[in-house]
Parts: sequence; structure tokens; C-alpha cells
Amino acid sequence: MILSDRFAEVKKQVKKELDRYRYQHTLGVAYTAVCLAMRYGADLDKAFLAGLLHDCAKNTPDEDKLELSKKYRIPVTDVEKKAPSLLHAKLGAYFAEKKYGVKDPDVLNAIRYHTTGRPGMSLLEKILFTADYIEPNRDRAANLAEIRELAFTDLDKAVLRVAEDTLAYVRERHRNSVDPMTEAVRDYYKNQIASKDTE
Repeated sequence: MILSDRFAEVKKQVKKELDRYRYQHTLGVAYTAVCLAMRYGADLDKAFLAGLLHDCAKNTPDEDKLELSKKYRIPVTDVEKKAPSLLHAKLGAYFAEKKYGVKDPDVLNAIRYHTTGRPGMSLLEKILFTADYIEPNRDRAANLAEIRELAFTDLDKAVLRVAEDTLAYVRERHRNSVDPMTEAVRDYYKNQIASKDTE
């Protein structure tokens, strides 16, 4: 059951950790992830928990993200050194496990890769990656209406569009912050879709 006592406690704790805007976004992602999980037959509890905890490290100051990553031996890429806000995903997975007691590797990976994605994502990872982009509180991302529709008709195509639009946005605004992992996601899902289309 999604609204179990355990999740109510996690929700309360997350609310304390995040600012008002980020908490509203978090709830939007959690419920959008559940909707996508219903559509694609994924575990609803895992989707809700991953959505609830995906940004649990987001409000940690950037300089602290770097220090904590070093302290907890979380690998930091050159791009993450230039744009430490990206570390909230890896740090969030660490917090989810150590502070919130999450042991499920699929939930932890969904949190870890929700910002950049990765090639060959699990169903839950794709759901969280997409839910983070399309949740109802988002209103400024490119092509939202189209991606929201795609999310419920072809999840791989939605993942590809999120990766493409994220890369376009980052290139336009933060040239030094383009993460090679998101480029790899774009290439991987472009090839996956092309292979399906030729079958």
C-alpha cells in the first residue's frame, strides 16, 4: 500500500529537508512515477519511494555536496566538479540508503541516475527519469505537452526526448556542464528505437 506508515514517515522527513518548491516538485514526481508505474506494470511502492527520495540531497549546498562526496567516497566526474548540483543524484542515492534505510538496488539506481540517465536503464529508472521532467509542477521545459503524451505511449521515446531536450537546454545555458552520460543515453535510446522501427 503506497500510503503506508513507513512512507508517511519518509514524507515527513523529506518535507523537513527540502524547501517548499522542491517539496512540491518531489510530490509531483512521486505521484507521476506512480501513474507511469501503473501504465507500464512496474511496482507502485518502489516508484513512489524513488520519487519521494529522488531529490533528498537537492537542498544541500554545492560546496557541501563536493565535501560529502569526498567523505563518502562517491566518485565525482570533471563535469560534476564544474557543476556540483549534479551530485545531488549520487548523494541522494547514498542518503536514501544510509538515512532512509532503502536497500532495493533498483530504487537506489533510479535515484542515482534520475538526472543524467544511463544507457540500458531499468523500467523503474526510465520511469523516474521521465517523471522528474514531466511532473505537473514543471511548466517551462521544452516540448512538455508532447513528452507528457509520449511518456504514456512509448517510454523509450519519452526518455530519448527528455535526454535530447536536456542536452539542448544545458548546451544553451551551461556549456561546461554537459554530462557525457546524458549524451550516451541519447545515443543508446536513439539506436534502440531505430532497431525497433526496423523489426
